[in-house]
Amino acid sequence: MPVESPARRGPGLRLRLTLLSTVLVALVSGLLLWLGWLLVGDVVAAVPRMPPGTTVRVDGVPVSAGELAEALRGRARERVLLIGGVAFVAVVLAAAVSAWTVCGRVLRPLHSVTGTARRLSARSLGERIGLHGPRDEVAELADTFDGMLDRLQTAFESQHRFVANASHELRTPLSVIRTELDVTLSDPNADAAELRRMAGVVRDATAKSQRLVESLLLLARTEGAELPSREPVDLTELARAALRPMEEQMCASGLRTEVSPAPAFAMGDPALLERVAGNLLENAVRYNVEGGWIAVVTAVSGEWTSLTVSSSGAEVSSERVDGLFEPFRRAGAERTARTGAGLGLSIVRAAASAHGGAVSACPVPGGGLSVTVWLPAAR
Repeated sequence: MPVESPARRGPGLRLRLTLLSTVLVALVSGLLLWLGWLLVGDVVAAVPRMPPGTTVRVDGVPVSAGELAEALRGRARERVLLIGGVAFVAVVLAAAVSAWTVCGRVLRPLHSVTGTARRLSARSLGERIGLHGPRDEVAELADTFDGMLDRLQTAFESQHRFVANASHELRTPLSVIRTELDVTLSDPNADAAELRRMAGVVRDATAKSQRLVESLLLLARTEGAELPSREPVDLTELARAALRPMEEQMCASGLRTEVSPAPAFAMGDPALLERVAGNLLENAVRYNVEGGWIAVVTAVSGEWTSLTVSSSGAEVSSERVDGLFEPFRRAGAERTARTGAGLGLSIVRAAASAHGGAVSACPVPGGGLSVTVWLPAAR
């Protein structure tokens, strides 16, 4: 369906600039004509007086010496008005034509901007103006518009990937539930044990879907959102609190943990920073190895407070590190893994950005990952 051009609310910019330029030229020309009319009258009034009784012919009309000055003044002013009027009309017409032509050439790049904007849609964000020529205000506008399109295209592509990945992740547990229900219900001889087994599988799949939806909601609320509150938060204490619920799992896996003893206060939202520490440590436990280790280091340096969580685990190549912060990427598991939603580090990055901080990661020699979050220090 073709896109209809919006109705104009008034005269176009080209017409308005032309009218403005023409009116200004007309005002200046009228002022010059009036000054010329006054000047000619004053000059003629200074003509030397003739002896009384002398008669002079002006344009074939006899004029006495006493009326000569006034007659010359009137005649000169008539000529000024006649010739000046013709020049006035010519100058105003020339100014209107010149302004219309020049404004059209100057505003031509704006038509390119407008045309590109009208042609764009979510499926055609790859088009750019690419204006060449003098680096003036119009070129700056076109470059700004192209930069905005770059950001929009990146946002749309990221959104499309996110929706596709979320659909895939949500489809997996739903398919498991549907399959288990269909298989069990189609078996007329299913006993209580079979029903209990089916119920356990459905419960696990439902729990996974619930965790995924909660993570998606948290990520959506965190990205680009304003912090509800800011107060001093001890990252060391947050890390210790996040480890307590996982002590049984760490003991079962034989994991050794070490946490910095000194407090490290950052300025931020306590609930969100608690989720940051929890996500980093959950990943460190989930993707660790039997008999591995976890190290939590906090520090304050100038205006920044850092939280670093390092752990042993499977080897991670340097090329994959940056991609781990994208949604549904896992450090030590494939997309079909049954644990984790792959949103932990995405939430960490969004939370750090909301606080005005940053996050980075690097592989640990021999296997594992080290993630560092920088947050504004409490003053």
